[in-house]
Amino acid sequence: MSPEDFLKEVQAIGEKFLLKLQKLPKADPVEIASFSVVLLFIATVLVLTIIACSCCCYGCCGCDGRPDKKSRVRPAAH
Repeated sequence: MSPEDFLKEVQAIGEKFLLKLQKLPKADPVEIASFSVVLLFIATVLVLTIIACSCCCYGCCGCDGRPDKKSRVRPAAH
């Protein structure tokens, strides 16, 4: 897919989303609820992805970007 096609696709999705938002005040309560559930799902996925990435990055590296030696697993001595 070329960059131009990708931009056109993103623009088409954005236009559909804006059209849906414009029609939302006149929509049925069921349609409003379903649209809200979809938006809540998307927001939840994004937030959980950001949390997972930040926790993984924080656990592997220190604040300066170097690997943290304390986070490595070593076998227990007997």
